[in-house]
Amino acid sequence: MSSANLFRLSTSDLNVSRISTIEQCFGDSGIPLLRTGRVLIAEGVLLKVCRKRPKKRQFFLFNDLLVYGNIVISKKKYTKQQIIELDDVRAQLTQEEKGFQVISPKKSFTVYTNTSLEASKWVEYINKYAKDCTEHRDVAQAASAAEVAPVWIPDKAQQKCMLCSASFTVINRRHHCRRCGHLVCQSCSNRKWLLPAQSKKPQRICSSCYTSLLSGGSIGDSEADAAPVEAAAAPAVVAASTDGSSTSECDSD
Repeated sequence: MSSANLFRLSTSDLNVSRISTIEQCFGDSGIPLLRTGRVLIAEGVLLKVCRKRPKKRQFFLFNDLLVYGNIVISKKKYTKQQIIELDDVRAQLTQEEKGFQVISPKKSFTVYTNTSLEASKWVEYINKYAKDCTEHRDVAQAASAAEVAPVWIPDKAQQKCMLCSASFTVINRRHHCRRCGHLVCQSCSNRKWLLPAQSKKPQRICSSCYTSLLSGGSIGDSEADAAPVEAAAAPAVVAASTDGSSTSECDSD
């Protein structure tokens, strides 16, 4: 879509009205979305795979952003607005029917739609407008987005540590490596590393990723300069479910 067409569509009464309504639905929990040049491309309720179970989320695709949030009242009130800029995003279909993944340096996850056709259309539109955004980036920006955030493996998918095979229990809890997304135990994830695209604070990583990072394997220059940090030991008493899933790490949306 040409810049002239985007400008024309962004200032149309229908587009302005729809984006204004979305802003009102998020209220104080969201940031302003209406601006010249921004066009609403698609919207819908998708089933997002979270740590403990899939949850319905309201998604909005703009020509430069992917926005989603929790549904409080359908089409009236949303909370916990999440924004991912499309210049760092790609989408791909999953092997499971009706599913696709959103991949980015900041956050990656799997969602499910009502039909396979719908999933294909979301992937098509996300990749189309992501490509348009990427064409305006310089080489340095493209290099900084080389490493993407992992898609987390759901808690229920593994009953044992994916590194040492220790069983998860109330005491030996599950933890996600923020670099590879694997489920590991406390002993196998007692290190932290600064992953700038995900957070300004050092993030928990598994021992395998820690070794890889120390050797300079597949990391961006900004992360290579970061100093490794020891992860704090888990508290002696925590609220946890009987299957070993942790309540100290909330569902990441």
